[in-house]
Amino acid sequence: MQRAGHRPIALMGGGTAMIGDPSGKTDMRKMMTVETIDHNVECIKQQMSRFLDFSDDKAIIVNNADWLRNLNFIEFMRDIGAMFSVNKMLTADCYKTRMATDNGLSFLEFTYMLMQSYDFLELFKKYGCRLEMGGNDQIFNLLAGRDLMRAEGMEPQVALTMPLLVGTDGVKKMSKSYKNYIGLTDEPADMFGKVMSIADEIVPMYYRLCSTKTIEEIDAIDAAFADGTADPYKLKRELGVNIVDLYHGAGEGERAMAAFDAQFKKGEEPEDMPEFPLSVVETNDEGKVYLAKLLADLGICKSAGEGRRLIDGGGVKINHEPVAPKCYNVDPALFSAGVTVQSGKKRWARLV
Repeated sequence: MQRAGHRPIALMGGGTAMIGDPSGKTDMRKMMTVETIDHNVECIKQQMSRFLDFSDDKAIIVNNADWLRNLNFIEFMRDIGAMFSVNKMLTADCYKTRMATDNGLSFLEFTYMLMQSYDFLELFKKYGCRLEMGGNDQIFNLLAGRDLMRAEGMEPQVALTMPLLVGTDGVKKMSKSYKNYIGLTDEPADMFGKVMSIADEIVPMYYRLCSTKTIEEIDAIDAAFADGTADPYKLKRELGVNIVDLYHGAGEGERAMAAFDAQFKKGEEPEDMPEFPLSVVETNDEGKVYLAKLLADLGICKSAGEGRRLIDGGGVKINHEPVAPKCYNVDPALFSAGVTVQSGKKRWARLV
């Protein structure tokens, strides 16, 4: 919305967090202290600056604690509560689900809808807000806010909902409590690694909800998954780079991918790998390294003939990158201190 020229209003829930949204919960949320809530709000403000530009009043941050915490209960219930129908509120899925549980629904949580609806009035009065956005689990609360504005003689704001992001496990919504989340404050390498861990079948959804790809590019990814031609591993790598760049800056994605690769590959290597001096790497008259002979010199195979067969079978890797069949003479630039040569999972050598 900001890229399209609108001014976003990032609404912090310092007031509504005193109650806790019952949506998607089977039990009442743990009550937080005012100090904890205020600390969380400050953390979220910092996270917002990663993807919204707050310079020159291009976006603003507001906190509903400013108008909710000091409300007079009697006045609020007479002015606002009188406009809500309990019968209609009880048709909301979040309330019906909770009322069917053993713990039921507390009156505290029942008032959450009133508080969120009241935000509509304040945002319109103070900032002329015309659109409120939220997850699709908030549809009833958003519509209730529109009804309240209408009852107050105002033109209702537009309500826009978005699909909830499924967590990396591909089963539940993304949540810290489910340990299936990618945190906005994760370090680049950790963020990239979590993207690589997402279930293959939800890769298209992540591109649609989290990436900066165009609609046409995303449609092509959807089509590739539909016809079975997609490469989920490659697509996740591209997605990881895109997401890290988005939240940590251009170029950080490639560095995070390199760090991830180094860590992943290091985890594959045996601790007791035999080591050989770089002098074992010899060049022939063509200035190339005869790889089949080098494999024998490193003890990976018994002879150059066996080395050629390993290469032709696609079973040789230099620094974890596969060597193409028939590629017997290779560039000496491939070899430096720390480079590994391997065949299969058990035959390794490192150059030092």
